[in-house]
Amino acid sequence: MAVPRPRGIRLRGTGRHRAVRPAKGGRQAIALATVLSATAGVQAASTATAAPAATPSWPEGPVFNDPLGTVEQQHAIRTRLIELTEAAEPGSTIKVAVYHVWEAPIVEALVKAHQRGVHVQLLLDSTSRTDRPENTAYRTLADALGTSRAKPSFVTLCPQDKSCLGDPRHGKSIMHNKFWLFSQVKGARNVVVETTSNATPSAHTKFFNDALVLPENPAMYDAFSDYFDDMVRKDWRSWDYRTVSNGRYKAYFFPRAGTLNETDTMYSVLNNVSCTYKDARGVQRATKVRASIFKITRQQIADKLVALKKKGCSVDLVYAETDSAQSQGGIPGTWEALHQRGGPSVRCFNDDRDPLRPGQRLTTPYIIHSKYVLIDGKYDGKINKVSFTGSQNYTAPALRENDELIVKVDDDAVHDTYRKHFDRVKKVAWPGTKDKTNLCRGVKPLPPDGEKPGR
Repeated sequence: MAVPRPRGIRLRGTGRHRAVRPAKGGRQAIALATVLSATAGVQAASTATAAPAATPSWPEGPVFNDPLGTVEQQHAIRTRLIELTEAAEPGSTIKVAVYHVWEAPIVEALVKAHQRGVHVQLLLDSTSRTDRPENTAYRTLADALGTSRAKPSFVTLCPQDKSCLGDPRHGKSIMHNKFWLFSQVKGARNVVVETTSNATPSAHTKFFNDALVLPENPAMYDAFSDYFDDMVRKDWRSWDYRTVSNGRYKAYFFPRAGTLNETDTMYSVLNNVSCTYKDARGVQRATKVRASIFKITRQQIADKLVALKKKGCSVDLVYAETDSAQSQGGIPGTWEALHQRGGPSVRCFNDDRDPLRPGQRLTTPYIIHSKYVLIDGKYDGKINKVSFTGSQNYTAPALRENDELIVKVDDDAVHDTYRKHFDRVKKVAWPGTKDKTNLCRGVKPLPPDGEKPGR
């Protein structure tokens, strides 16, 4: 299947820290569908020798989709994943842990990879099969890959109504991860892609998502791969929250047991922020905290953002859904906390206006679906720029019960790339500051995982 060519992102070192290492072979990723053989020229004997096909390059750093952009921009993340899948070498392994897979182009690429000798292993939440019974994605994958975890290729599900590693005593939970691992592709080994995007139509055409691409990173690849294998074994009794660090990167693997704020990973991250500091010239500055988060219903996170603003931080939040007194039977929630006097700058991006039918409402709104936090200032005792992205929303189940991942990146260029994305979504967010709507306050929930296939 032909796929549109994405815009590759090459990050340059403009800040205080070492910039992300550029990928080998050029400024942008080369779309595999356009890689052509070239002739070397006519030799003395009038014979032409064909040059080898160009080797793709895989830029390290963020990729964003844009639901309000062109078809190419909408599918930028999916395109990159399909390119990597098509570039997987025979005998290599692809491991995919994604909440929902309902898209034919993704399924087709994975099946074709398996057919040419790539080991393809998929782990899905049980609802990937049950939420859309009319969708054929799971059946196609099961027929092609099989479901035996003892084989080199397979598709498997977490238990019904449960994550693979969550303690069942907590009740319902989900496998909410969204990461792709490639042991070897043309031009790179040990490639990790941590994304916020599911493989569903609305993930591209309605939801703003991001993906962080880490090629040639064996330490992160091994950590993600071990986590994938732990989930596949479904041995929740032996699971314990862990972190793995490697240079500029740190990964946090969930669920995480506990009841205190000290065992809330993102609370601890925000607790490391100092709101005022002096720069290299002795000028007093305020640390800037920017968050783009689909759902925030963890009260301690909302309270912490408010506390940071009151301590002098600049705190800016774009979100899609909270909880509120109206959604919780009169008990104030995160919406009320974030809107108190002296709180952060808050904008909701949950736009259900139908652009084709004025006055009508969309079933699936345009939303911010990313889950990233950007810190620019004093963090953990140092003047720094750090970014956090991953699958985890700021809800209680996401911390204690779900299979989730967060990645920290300690790099100015990555932060600044995310910052530009944040500024864009902040600008187009609707209803923006007029966010006393049922969608923004959690009174009217979104349909499960957005649109049905074909819409």
